Amino acid sequence: MGTIVNDRAASVPAASVDKPPPAGLRAREAVSGVMPALALFAGVIVVWEAVARVFNVPQFVLPPPTAIVHVLLAHQRDLGYAAWVTAQEIVWGFLLSGLIGAGVALVIARFTTFGRALYPLVVLFQNVPKVALAPLFILWFGFDLAPKVVLIVVIAFFPVAINMLAGLTTVDANLVALMRSVGASRNVILWRIQLPNSLPYLMAGLKVAITLAVIGAIVGEFAGAQAGLGYMIQFASTQMQTALVFAALVEVSVLGMLFYYAIEWIERRYIDWMPHTA
Repeated sequence: MGTIVNDRAASVPAASVDKPPPAGLRAREAVSGVMPALALFAGVIVVWEAVARVFNVPQFVLPPPTAIVHVLLAHQRDLGYAAWVTAQEIVWGFLLSGLIGAGVALVIARFTTFGRALYPLVVLFQNVPKVALAPLFILWFGFDLAPKVVLIVVIAFFPVAINMLAGLTTVDANLVALMRSVGASRNVILWRIQLPNSLPYLMAGLKVAITLAVIGAIVGEFAGAQAGLGYMIQFASTQMQTALVFAALVEVSVLGMLFYYAIEWIERRYIDWMPHTA
């Protein structure tokens, strides 16, 4: 009987079991997934344009979307340079916040006694209003890249640390007991069991951190800057150029979405063993 079963199993092509869906089907599923969001966005734009024109709302109060698009095209060179400056701040701040957050989580998980002392200090530091720190960073580091990067780090490292720490500590106790039974050290358990288990949690924390990094860059530019989208928003608001304010906000939103979905692509590409919701 065992031979018959094995022969039947061998006759089934392996590709029929693990065959991925066709590329066309995946593309159609991706398009159908974004259609509701695009339809809602289009509806909001249409209503916005209609309200601005029917009620003759002054453009310095609420410019219609067509006026914002016109400003986007007319000032694209200035907006593009400002977006480039802000993007550099976001990338550097995000990378450092990810490294520091992951390092804090590893230290707390590996060194239990020191971790008990460090964890409350991390939580306490997170409760400090970061907007109040921005002028201090400008005073200490000047108006260049450094104060914005530091502000992004203090804003964005916390979700990375907390999420990765959750992944490091919520491991299968049976796996840990098995590793200990064969004489594995704490470093080996951390490397072989805890760290792989924490990667999905780390990616979740990084997706939160990238959104906070965008906010941190804009807040830092509000406090003091010579270029960037936050600087342009602040300058345009003082000149009552509301359409330019909205145009800069569009650039910020697009920049944030690009960074967010880049992190999500990395998650799906390299953490492909973790389950994904439909």
